[in-house]
Amino acid sequence: MKRFATILALCFALMGSLSADTLQDAYLKEYTFLKAQKEELSTRMQKEQRAQEADIAKATAEVSALQDRYVTLSRELTSLERTIEKSGDALKESTSNREIVGSIVTQANMSLGDYGIVLGDANATDIQKIANAFESAIALNHRLASLRKERGSFFLPDGSSVEGDIVKIGNIAAYGLSAKGSGALAPAGNGTYKLWNRSEADATAKALYAGTMPQNLNIFIYENLDKEVEYQKEKTFDDTLKAGGVIGYSILGLGAIGVLLIIIRAIFLIGAGSNTVRITQIVYEKLPKEGSEKALEAIANFHGSTARVIKATLRNIKKEREHIEDIVMESILNESSSLDRFGNIVLVIASVAPLLGLLGTVTGMIATFDIITEFGTGDPKMLSGGISEALVTTMFGLIVAIPLLLLGNLLSGWAGNIKDSMEQSALHIVNLYEKHKTR
Repeated sequence: MKRFATILALCFALMGSLSADTLQDAYLKEYTFLKAQKEELSTRMQKEQRAQEADIAKATAEVSALQDRYVTLSRELTSLERTIEKSGDALKESTSNREIVGSIVTQANMSLGDYGIVLGDANATDIQKIANAFESAIALNHRLASLRKERGSFFLPDGSSVEGDIVKIGNIAAYGLSAKGSGALAPAGNGTYKLWNRSEADATAKALYAGTMPQNLNIFIYENLDKEVEYQKEKTFDDTLKAGGVIGYSILGLGAIGVLLIIIRAIFLIGAGSNTVRITQIVYEKLPKEGSEKALEAIANFHGSTARVIKATLRNIKKEREHIEDIVMESILNESSSLDRFGNIVLVIASVAPLLGLLGTVTGMIATFDIITEFGTGDPKMLSGGISEALVTTMFGLIVAIPLLLLGNLLSGWAGNIKDSMEQSALHIVNLYEKHKTR
């Protein structure tokens, strides 16, 4: 049994040895095959790398060439754009120059055409017309800048037309001389003249016609003869009053009432404060020597607020001091209503007057804008009515308000001083009576 086991073990060992050799040979064959494949793959990879490097180098060269081409084309494009831009600017400048030249020719035709100057026929170029315009303008300037005389007609201030000599100073002023009137000429519209309504220019016109330069040049300068110039008219108070309209009349009416009330109040204050010193002096002399009854009889013929307060004091001077002071204050309060008469009314008028002026300003501006809406702003004379009302009413309101406010406050201060003097005189009389009574 043991021998069998030993033999079996030897068999297994021998089989194992054979299997190991066979496996090792198989591994060697596989290793050899894999190594050959590795070498083949390495060779192929190297070839591929060299091919890729060649392709990359070729592509890089192509990209570099394309970049150089792009830069060159970009520069050419920029140069072409600049050339196009310069060409466009030159075209615009040429077009603009043609327009400017055409505009200059048109303006020259319009300006010089009024003087009968033709710049050229239809075949003349614009440059030729401009050259003719400069030559004609220089000649016209010399002619218009000179002092020249000519026969012509002009209108007198009464509207009649007369023939006479006209002395022109360039194209800005003229003088007319005729048997019926001489002096400076003003535009009458449609290229005609009229004699200006100022006689100071008569001597100037005659001196210029005689070829001498006067010491004082009375001149009327105008822009053109197409539009008539109105005669100068001295503005009177009636014109200003009419310009203010209804509101202006109302303001002046309130001002007149305020002035009347101030005069009445001033007269009343003069009467109320009169004889204050004399009445007080009489009481001072009579009261210590002859008593309150004699002092009261001495001032019985005096009138006014001060006299009434002192009389009330003397009638109650024998009562207690507190009661006398109350009587004095009550008498002064009774007189205050008379002393303050019309004061508040005057101040109210002084406050209302500028408000009415502002109302006139608003209504005047509304009227002006209504005229602008309907007729436009072509004729300033149509707007003058509303503007005059707007400004004149404001002026009237301030003219009325300022003196009334000033005088009203002055009279109020005067009335306050009268009240203080009455109180002072009455209390002084009471103190004098008590001092005399204690002796």
